[in-house]
Amino acid sequence: MAYEQKDFKSLLGMKGFSDVMLSNHFSLYEGYVKNVNTLLGMLDTKEVGTLEYSELQRRFAWEWNGMRLHELYFGNISNGGNIISEGKLKQKIEKIYGNFENWKKNFIAVGAMRGIGWAILTYDKESDELFNLWINEHDVGHFAGAVPLLVMDVFEHAYMTDYGIKRADYINAFFQNIDWKEVENRFNK
Repeated sequence: MAYEQKDFKSLLGMKGFSDVMLSNHFSLYEGYVKNVNTLLGMLDTKEVGTLEYSELQRRFAWEWNGMRLHELYFGNISNGGNIISEGKLKQKIEKIYGNFENWKKNFIAVGAMRGIGWAILTYDKESDELFNLWINEHDVGHFAGAVPLLVMDVFEHAYMTDYGIKRADYINAFFQNIDWKEVENRFNK
């Protein structure tokens, strides 16, 4: 099975994100999709249990998560964004964090941590809890079974073109473009 790159060009022109930065980011995402497809083909040619197969399998997880995390990231932003509704997700956030502003402060703090990675609001259905997570590399730090609701890329490629080392300014622009309808849809599924 071959995976196709999703088209996120509708994000071009988004306030706070230059078209150059977005286009570069789309190219990086395209590389993940290409590598997923290449690795799938290569895995089919290797004998299970060999060193080659094992190393390709490890690489596949990294490329796959890079592909999917970018799809979730681009999917939860839109030009100008929208506000969170008074629905189930906001109620859950307020129950766990006391209020929306406490959650936002916590999420921003996670995203502002030193290092490369992702800040992700996840929902664990089994415990019925929300967690703001830091995921270092694409394949390290995921909560098994948890559903990513809001994904923010905090690798340098996501903001350096426009913001240099001012990650806080990028995070502010990200928050102004969150598509809360998509985030709530992920929660309601």
